[in-house]
This record gives sequence, C-alpha cells and structure tokens, in this order.
Amino acid sequence: MKVKMRSQVAVEEIMARKRKLADDVNHKEIWIKKDMNLEEREKEKVLRSEAKEKKLEKDRDREEEFLLEGSGYDTKEVVPKEKEKVVEEAIN
Repeated sequence: MKVKMRSQVAVEEIMARKRKLADDVNHKEIWIKKDMNLEEREKEKVLRSEAKEKKLEKDRDREEEFLLEGSGYDTKEVVPKEKEKVVEEAIN
C-alpha cells in the first residue's frame, strides 16, 4: 500500500523513527521506504543485484575453501582446499 503524506515534516519524522518498528514483534510485516523516482529505483535494483551476486560468490568461495572431514560424532577437522588437493595427488 502506498501512502502519501501532506507534510514533509511528518515524512521526515516517520523516516527517522522507522527503525524502532524493526524491533517490534507485532509490526514485522511493515516496511517503510522513501519515495523514489524511476532513476533511483533502477539504481537501487542494480545495487541489490550486485550485493546478491557478491554474497553468492563469497559463499561459493567459502565452500570451496574448506572441506569438513570425519564421520559420525567424531571431531571434525577443517582442511583447506589446497591441502586436500595435495593429499589426493599423493594418494594417486
């Protein structure tokens, strides 16, 4: 739902206090964003997609970097990916 305010002062007060809603359990579904023109919306969309790509890339790199070894309830050891390759080459 889009709401228009008559007074810019009221808008500024709401925008200043909107963070308090994030802590309120009863109002978790409410999102308040500033009004943006088409250019601002496109810029935000690009920034969000770039952030998602960076997060996915970081997660992928993290998965490749470490390998958990062990089974059952034994202690698991974190082995760097490079060390794993050296061990595999030595075995083969």
